[in-house]
Amino acid sequence: MRRRAVRRATSPAGPPVRVPEAAGQTAPVTETSLAEEPVAAVPASPDDEQGRGRPALDLLIWDAPNIDMTLSTVIGARPTAASRPRFDAIAAWFVDGAGDPAAPDAPEVEACVFANIPPVVGSLQRWVEALRGFGYAVFARPKAQPDDDIDQAMLDHIDVRRHSHRLRRLVVFSGDGRNFAEPLEELARAGTQVVVVAFSEVAGYAIGSDLLEFIDIEDVPGAFSAPLDRVRLDALPPDGAWLRPTRSLRDFVSSWTARRSG
Repeated sequence: MRRRAVRRATSPAGPPVRVPEAAGQTAPVTETSLAEEPVAAVPASPDDEQGRGRPALDLLIWDAPNIDMTLSTVIGARPTAASRPRFDAIAAWFVDGAGDPAAPDAPEVEACVFANIPPVVGSLQRWVEALRGFGYAVFARPKAQPDDDIDQAMLDHIDVRRHSHRLRRLVVFSGDGRNFAEPLEELARAGTQVVVVAFSEVAGYAIGSDLLEFIDIEDVPGAFSAPLDRVRLDALPPDGAWLRPTRSLRDFVSSWTARRSG
């Protein structure tokens, strides 16, 4: 069996940089660095070991493949432009959560979207450019094989920022508990406020955790232009609700009978 080489993530070069308020974004990132060799460790001072010698940072990580896949799952259909998340509203919500940018202890803010890019790019070029215009850094990796993913890239970048900054708040948009549960809980134990934002139907790892905060993505103000066509058992009205079938009863019985007689 051919062994695949492990690819390390490339991170935005240097720390987030503040720009004038007129630009509409307080902390964009620069173009990605291709340097992959580790930097020699410098002994940390006692203050730095506690994070007091580093700037505070609020970091948003968006797992594009996972959010797209789970969105399809919860609405039972391929997402359309009308049912996809609004990154402008999500950016506003995230930055608002960082507090007054003029406050003495205001953190820097950085939002990063991680995406696999298929061989046929299609409309993804416009999507990526729109994200960059909203103030997001985009980590884009070619998807050459079906099992190519960007999970380690996200974890690598979180680790980069954990060492370059005092990671005050980490907001992770992903329902992937297999890769995120353990490292996120470790960060929470170390004092970082860790918030998982995903769909409640697929984020059991965060909902059941005593260390992680959970927010359903549809509860982020303005995240969707219209309510999604989904069943939320965590948000039922007090008097209950009728949940309509997702397929015809006759169609189901017809296919079930055909399988039994086949």
